[in-house]
Formats: sequence, structure tokens, C-alpha cells
Amino acid sequence: MHIKQKKKYIFLIGLAVVGILFGVVFSFILSNSDKLLVESSINNFFNAIEHNEIYYMDGLFSSLFAGLLYIVIVWFLGISIIGIPIILFLLFIKGFVMGFSIGSIISIYKTKGIIGAFLYIFPHHILSIISYILLCYFAIVFSKRLFDYLFLKKEVGLKKLMRKYIKIFLICFVVSILCSLSETFLAPALLKLFTNYLI
Repeated sequence: MHIKQKKKYIFLIGLAVVGILFGVVFSFILSNSDKLLVESSINNFFNAIEHNEIYYMDGLFSSLFAGLLYIVIVWFLGISIIGIPIILFLLFIKGFVMGFSIGSIISIYKTKGIIGAFLYIFPHHILSIISYILLCYFAIVFSKRLFDYLFLKKEVGLKKLMRKYIKIFLICFVVSILCSLSETFLAPALLKLFTNYLI
């Protein structure tokens, strides 16, 4: 891997980590009224798992829609040339949401919440953030190469690059589906084992 590639990956990983940290911190500095709303929502979620009141198909559809829509948007932003700032912002937001979920669970259940937070993100959120970083990297690379080809008249092997970009999209598309299946069916099953411990 070239040094420039490493730097881009490190930057994107760092951006995602910063987003996660911001999300965690934000969950702890919410106002009391907002904390009560979040706590109520999370408690309802765990209670639904404990009493087998999860609507799996609705959850699967919602997860698939959100995950696949994100991938499609990032992929097309890579083609748009001017979408790099938005791609970076979306990656940060993905990290932020993940961090907020982790921080909220830990904030409510304290030390016990560490187990709950881990089960909530493993393995689907971890795999999804990795696939998002991968997609963002190739979207940025494609966008820059396309700019070089169109405006600087450089030879970049556009057809080969496009085939690779489509391949990455399909890989991330499949990973997103697997993550949604895991989030919908595996995560509640794992969390159910610990609901008596958490609540």
C-alpha cells in the first residue's frame, strides 16, 4: 500500500473514531429531559426484546433501507466529483450515531451497559463502519481521478477504475444486507441473554 493510500485510510478511520467519540460525549452531556427521553426509548427497546415484542420484518426493512440508502448516496457522491465534503460529513455522522448509541447505553446502565453496548454493536455495526470507510475511500479516490480525467486531461484508466468502483459498491451492498440481517435477528437474540442482567 502506498503512503498516500495509508494516509487516506488513517484519515478516514480517524474521522470515524472522532465521530464515535463525539457521539459518546454528546450522550453524556444531554439535558436531563433529553436523557429521560433517551432512557425511556432504550428501556422500551430492551423490554421489547425481553418480552419477544420485536417486529422483525419492520426492523429489517428499516435497517436495510437506511444502510443501503447510505451506500447508494456515497457511491453517487463519488461520481459527482464535488461530493467529497459530503462523503466525509456522512462518515462522521455514521460514527457519531454509533458513538451516541454506545454512550447512551453505558450512561443508563453504567458498568453493566458496557456489555449491552458491545452486544448492540457486535458484529453488525463494526462491520458496517468498516465497509463505510472502505466505500468512502474508493468514492474519494474515484472522484479525484474523475476530476483529473475531465478537467486536467490526465489518463487515469477510467474504465478499469469504474469496474473496480462498481465492485466495491457491490461488496458494500452485500455487507450492508448481512449487517441488517445480523442487527435484526442476531443482536436481539444475544441481547435477550443479558436483559435480566441489564435491566
